[in-house]
Amino acid sequence: MRHRCRINQLGKPADQRKALLRALTTELLRHGRITTTKTRAKAVRSEAERIITLAKQGSLPARRQAIGYLYDKQLVHALFDQAGDRYSSRAGGYTRILRTVHRRGDNAEMAIIELT
Repeated sequence: MRHRCRINQLGKPADQRKALLRALTTELLRHGRITTTKTRAKAVRSEAERIITLAKQGSLPARRQAIGYLYDKQLVHALFDQAGDRYSSRAGGYTRILRTVHRRGDNAEMAIIELT
């Protein structure tokens, strides 16, 4: 039974899936916008919103959790400095997923995920 198993497997073992989501989240927060498949964009949305919520809290334990998750320590410090000003009026919904054309090689559904 797969009842209540809500995590998207992405066709990868757990260690590769976690590394992929960490890398995609790091790049999304660094560049503000990335192009990936629609399924990966939906999976990375929850991780990015969790990190931004930690940055809004601004506490030392939240900063340590973010440093432990993201690959770039300087990015975490910059995010914690800017998140309070940028997202203080919002209680979630920091990302937007826009569907684009299908990928040419395997016809996968592509999407752009961006910070709003």
